[in-house]
Amino acid sequence: MSAVDKRLEEMKAEISNEVPSDITITEVTYEGPELVVYTRDPKKFAQNGDLIRRLASQLRKRITVRPDPAALSTPEAAREEILGIIPEEAGVTDLDFHADTGEVVIEAEKPGMVIGRHGSTLREITQEVGWTPEVVRTPPIESATVENVRNFLKQERDERRDILERIGRQIHREEMSDDEYVRITTLGCCREVGRASFILSTPETRVLIDCGDKPGAEGEVPYLQVPEALGAGAQNLDAVVLTHAHLDHSALIPLLFKYGYDGPIYTTEPTRDLMGLLQLDYLDVAAKEGRTPPYDSEMVREAIKHTVPLEYGDVTDIAPDIKLTLHNAGHILGSAISHFHIGDGLYNVAFSGDIHYDDTRLFNGAVNDFPRVETLVLESTYGGRNDYQTDQKDSERKLKKVINRTLERDGKVLVPAFAVGRSQEIMLVLEEAMREGEIPTVPVHLDGMIWEATAIHSTYPEYLRDEVRDRIFHDDENPFLADQFNHIDGGEEERQEVADGGPCIVLSTSGMVEGGPIMSWLEHLGGDPDSTMTFVGYQAQGTLGSRIQSGWEEIPVGNGGGRGDTLTLKMEVETVDGFSGHADRQGLENFVRTMNPRPEKVLCVHGDESSVQDLSSALYHDFNMRTFAPKNLETFRFI
Repeated sequence: MSAVDKRLEEMKAEISNEVPSDITITEVTYEGPELVVYTRDPKKFAQNGDLIRRLASQLRKRITVRPDPAALSTPEAAREEILGIIPEEAGVTDLDFHADTGEVVIEAEKPGMVIGRHGSTLREITQEVGWTPEVVRTPPIESATVENVRNFLKQERDERRDILERIGRQIHREEMSDDEYVRITTLGCCREVGRASFILSTPETRVLIDCGDKPGAEGEVPYLQVPEALGAGAQNLDAVVLTHAHLDHSALIPLLFKYGYDGPIYTTEPTRDLMGLLQLDYLDVAAKEGRTPPYDSEMVREAIKHTVPLEYGDVTDIAPDIKLTLHNAGHILGSAISHFHIGDGLYNVAFSGDIHYDDTRLFNGAVNDFPRVETLVLESTYGGRNDYQTDQKDSERKLKKVINRTLERDGKVLVPAFAVGRSQEIMLVLEEAMREGEIPTVPVHLDGMIWEATAIHSTYPEYLRDEVRDRIFHDDENPFLADQFNHIDGGEEERQEVADGGPCIVLSTSGMVEGGPIMSWLEHLGGDPDSTMTFVGYQAQGTLGSRIQSGWEEIPVGNGGGRGDTLTLKMEVETVDGFSGHADRQGLENFVRTMNPRPEKVLCVHGDESSVQDLSSALYHDFNMRTFAPKNLETFRFI
């Protein structure tokens, strides 16, 4: 018997001794980081509300209780009883029964009403029918991505259970080494923006944090081939942790499965969905531009199948010697600061991913309240000494001024926007400004993936700022469903109609003007001096957006690739700072200043050379801590 099986037997005996004698435990197993307890008496388990909490505390494991299949009522009988328990106004749209696990997935427009106060309705369901309820939200805006991911995971349910069981056994294996060290190896995004990737290693475990591409620099990928990463084989990776879905952090994760990785990806649920959306678009753009993508769509599906979604604040075992906790990063939907607790109090490391420290219209600001952090790996995109962004209210005033000036001369406002995050932020500003009469109510056309990304935001309102969440949850005033928003789904024909029509606002991907529908809008509107192109997001060096921003007027367009395929840009060009999803220099300093206790060491990454060095120097002088501006392929040993 393996050490894992022996420990499971011990825990089964421990649980059987703890529960009342009239409750029978039939099986105890691992599924990913969770301990799953099967019982013939789920109704009695549900009646004892504190029992699961007590067991979880005693065993120091996250516990899920499921009914033994033999104890279940029929789905037909259970359906009737469940619908009788859940209030009608919850808007149940689907019940999906899985007899192999004893779970019923309840899809509802208002999941909170299905859950009940402190889970009371869920407990009542289990007490009455025995099935274990799991609740998901019916997307207020129909989302092909959410539907496809849910259907795919349903189809792959059996294989996914096998994957999770294997992951669980790997997490809870016996520790083999007596050594103690913690190392971080930089595989990308050091003294540059993009291709974020790091290895966190101990004598026992190897974890990859992020695996992205570099905008505007085809072929520059993380240094995955080094021995610390995949050089020793992808099977030597224990886990992948994804901070958020932007492609400079997530684009190359499917490549790991092509190389033979078969382990978990830990991230939040909305990041999983957005990751799939952006990666499939990444493949689509490569094909349209005649480039050979590094992997195919099957690898994207593998990544989704291996994803273990975590909620903010959940402390989760991901290896015998590492616990992971994700915290809100305030950057985009589902973005997370990843906090690693290594060993039994040995060392703590936090990777910021990309952060926004202050509240925005869309998100609450980044969390920096950790019990301990000895080393912080901190993004520095706007870490330069002069990188102070405009106050958000001033930014909004400037944007409204640009819009009013353009609409007064019957022009159109073209906004290159990232599908995820900036677009929804701008949508909220426009919706309020039109509602308050601060700008004229004109059509706002959303092109590219913006509408689909917005639908995903509406599916997960609990990840949005409190005020937006409440509007979607309680007031039936979903701001993303305002009448003026129009999804461009008619392709080139509809774009031509918009270009020939009256004043309007167009939000289009790509945000850095690197391909996508924005190129078509440039052809339609670029020669119109009455219209305005307005940048609201970061433009990486080397991208066309950056060149237009710095004054380029001859713009390459079309797919011909010849010298003659250019457009003379006559439209006005404006930049409105303050809408970035990144903290500016002050925000980054405040993030570190208000940490208590502060970290002993900070690695400044994800910024150009001057930005990381400026921020590193400032943190050293201001807070008397050890700081570094690492290069790619450096290894830092702690302990």
